[in-house]
Amino acid sequence: KEILEKYHDLFTVQWEGVIGNMHVPSQAEWEQLLTSCSAFLFYGMERFMSHVVLNRLVAMNIPKCNLMVLLDLVRSQQSYQRITKSDIHKSRLQVALERPTEAAMLLSLTGVGCVVATQWYSSLQENAERLELLFHNLLSLGQTTGQTVRTLQK
Repeated sequence: KEILEKYHDLFTVQWEGVIGNMHVPSQAEWEQLLTSCSAFLFYGMERFMSHVVLNRLVAMNIPKCNLMVLLDLVRSQQSYQRITKSDIHKSRLQVALERPTEAAMLLSLTGVGCVVATQWYSSLQENAERLELLFHNLLSLGQTTGQTVRTLQK
């Protein structure tokens, strides 16, 4: 919340979504947010793709979304239990499609212009630092997405 408030004026007045533990978004809410956004930020637990219904996502058309930032792959005891229970009901292929590279490819095929995503598990604090650096470089300095990602790699 602090990071969003810090960059609020540089963002957009039309910022909308689910912040914190307001509620768990329904599939319809995910779809509405994804199809109506020009940029999408996911900062949360486990794999982003585990939160949406994969079959519905791949059938979506998301050409208005120029940038999708996925700061996911954070694990807690509760999130691990949730994802384990969820994965039991999925095929190996479905679970494989939720991995970072596969997720980026699927999102790209739905029309997302650019996907910036974590590739390995990290902590909420590490992702907060990444988010701060992303926003600073993209919004304050006006760097391109490529320049910003390069800075993150360093």
